[in-house]
Amino acid sequence: MTQADPRSRPDPVRRDRRIVLWRHGQTAWNLERRFQGSTDIELTEAGRDQARRAARLLAALRPDAILASDLRRTAETAAELAALTGLEVTHDEALRETYAGLWQGLTHEEIVERYGDEYAAWKRGEPVRRGGGELETEVAERAAPVVERNLEKLSPGGTLVVVSHGGTIRTTIGRLLGLEPRTWEALGGLSNCCWSVLGEGARGWRLLEHNAGTLPQPVLGDDD
Repeated sequence: MTQADPRSRPDPVRRDRRIVLWRHGQTAWNLERRFQGSTDIELTEAGRDQARRAARLLAALRPDAILASDLRRTAETAAELAALTGLEVTHDEALRETYAGLWQGLTHEEIVERYGDEYAAWKRGEPVRRGGGELETEVAERAAPVVERNLEKLSPGGTLVVVSHGGTIRTTIGRLLGLEPRTWEALGGLSNCCWSVLGEGARGWRLLEHNAGTLPQPVLGDDD
């Protein structure tokens, strides 16, 4: 039996959709290095300024839909983009930040002092219920499916903006890229009001931009 010429096979289905995962603006607890988790903290005035600036940039991407966590810091951030684009924001509590139980409200120094072994195990990539809260895999399991369901509503070439939290964004990216959970820490944190971009290619999702504060630029070279 002769094998078919690989060049004659149809290309995989590509919809060329894009996901922009946008972290909320600055809060007072960010400045104090307090673990926010699912605590509902509003933006500072500087955080609102960050959201307005970032929204002006992201509006240029002509997003087709905006999906956001229902906590105030993400809702306020998403509202700035909605005001410029005329899009309605879909809020979903599944996009909230990791619930971290007893860690929430504590500063970084207090967490290390009171829960040093637990903190060290988490940093080693071990599955840890920080403060008795959620595992990172559980966060990904609740957040990633919401993103995927909303993606299915987009036309080919469409862009979905997801306004969420640093930890939730990192775990969602890891899950969508098919990375092992122990490697998710390799994805560095997001600065306030910065974003990451996933693009849909022939073999699935690719990380195109990470912790960006400017619009994506074309990749000119052998890996485009």
